[in-house]
Amino acid sequence: MERVFIGMSGGVDSSVAAALLKERGYDTVGVTLRLKPGDGADGDIEDAQRVARAIGIEHRVLDLRAEFKNKVMDYFSAEYLRGATPNPCVVCNREIKFGAMLDYALANGGDYIATGHYASLDRSGGRTKLMRSQSAKDQSYFLCMLSGFQLCHAMFPIDGMEKSAIRDIAQRLSLPVAQKKDSQEVCFIPDNDYSSFIRSRGFEDMGEGDFIDIQGNVIGRHRGIMNYTVGQRKGLGAFGRPMFVTRIVPEKNAVILGEDGAQYAKEFAVDGINVISEKLSGSVDCLVKIRFRAPAAQAHIEFESPNTARVTFSEPQRSVTPGQFAAFYIGDEVIGGARIAGVETQGLL
Repeated sequence: MERVFIGMSGGVDSSVAAALLKERGYDTVGVTLRLKPGDGADGDIEDAQRVARAIGIEHRVLDLRAEFKNKVMDYFSAEYLRGATPNPCVVCNREIKFGAMLDYALANGGDYIATGHYASLDRSGGRTKLMRSQSAKDQSYFLCMLSGFQLCHAMFPIDGMEKSAIRDIAQRLSLPVAQKKDSQEVCFIPDNDYSSFIRSRGFEDMGEGDFIDIQGNVIGRHRGIMNYTVGQRKGLGAFGRPMFVTRIVPEKNAVILGEDGAQYAKEFAVDGINVISEKLSGSVDCLVKIRFRAPAAQAHIEFESPNTARVTFSEPQRSVTPGQFAAFYIGDEVIGGARIAGVETQGLL
């Protein structure tokens, strides 16, 4: 019997995923990761333990607070201070859930780890392909930086199901989290207050600085670069017309603003390329998602080195944001991903 360690967050998706694994005959072990500082995860751990008892599987708690701080929380803060906008979920999946938790599972007799992600795997043809889920909640974007090794040891039990069906199963099985609300925003940021969190971790930016328009004119003052992200419109102040953040220049402590339309870009550079499929090499035409909720858009990728490439969209896309990740698709297959390193904008500063 194959042994599967299922990451149980205490939410309904991973709870139903665990129940489905048990129903399908796997030797299922529930694991809840303690990631938040102090006792911040206690409520979720208790929920996961109650679910494990209800479905009759073993449950363990794996304390990864140190790893999570070093690889996710500190990364998050450092990216903001260098003018980038991080994606901690992508990094957490690569380093923590499919990194440290997979290592733990394999060291404890596991064959696979499973999560409650909405994504699909195709194991035909001698390798494991990462595919979009047919569910409306497809989350394959968040998995674009996983390695082939990680994917071949992964399982996504709720693949292809819709949220309504997940809750119906939870209700049918009388799971104690059947009506629990979905988590929102970044899990480790209290009240979604990024700047207070970053300061609480001992990080500081350079404080107030200039808002500069794309002609190079100083048009106002900002509150510190970690309060802004490319594409932002709200919270900038009054300029007599809508303005958008188009670029952040940490070495000048400057935030560049442009009028509507200036937030679009057609070309950008990527680094840290993760190749899942051999289709991602040299020169390739594919679909590219530049953030989770962005539509996949037609683009051409030209490699400059094994680790860097330039991406050119067929049509300009809104708010291509350094620090975020680009996921590359051919059809429904995720062929790889990379970090957005820089965007082609006007040569200001």
